[in-house]
Amino acid sequence: MKACVLIPTFNEAGAIGSLIEKILRHDLSVIVVDDGSRDNTSVIAREKGAVVLRNPANEGKGASLKKGFNFALEQNYDAVITMDGDGQHRPDDIPYFMRLAQYSQSGIFIGNRMSRAANMPLLRLLTNKFMSWLISAIAKQRIPDTQCGFRLIKKEVLERLKLRTSKYETESEILIKAARAGFKVESVPIKSVYSGEKSKIHPFVDTLRFVRFIIKEL
Repeated sequence: MKACVLIPTFNEAGAIGSLIEKILRHDLSVIVVDDGSRDNTSVIAREKGAVVLRNPANEGKGASLKKGFNFALEQNYDAVITMDGDGQHRPDDIPYFMRLAQYSQSGIFIGNRMSRAANMPLLRLLTNKFMSWLISAIAKQRIPDTQCGFRLIKKEVLERLKLRTSKYETESEILIKAARAGFKVESVPIKSVYSGEKSKIHPFVDTLRFVRFIIKEL
């Protein structure tokens, strides 16, 4: 299976270099989409060996994912692994995703942190549990950790999806539309690294945007 790792980033100069180095040890290509960063994210990523795509202004995580997906399809990758750029996801978990994807008919493989959530901030844990229940109900599949950005998405799924959002709700849109298209979403137990990083999600604006998105999907 020919796969690449896609990392949407915004001001991740502190973590992106080390993350790319660790991913490259698994013999996978790395695509970094720099969403209008004001630091040296692009420079560091390119120096470390990643292919860098850049948004001239901050367009949102969803817009960066869509740009990366389109590039990966143009390069004829069989699957895209998405990871966050802040170092929260462990590259050592990549082989688990790859192994499952080679032998399973599922279309999406998503990280599940809920069984190892001891270090997850309480507010994030409660939010994730509620959102996972809601998205699972809409998708009509049990997905224990719908908010996890560590995923492997097969080419045939990406070719079918017509994504219309461009912010954080895009990750939920992917799950819902893939499920409605008949693809199975399979969970992969992972352990995330929390080191006090500040969430880039705006509590009011992004919540309101997500509520609007859910209403439209319903």
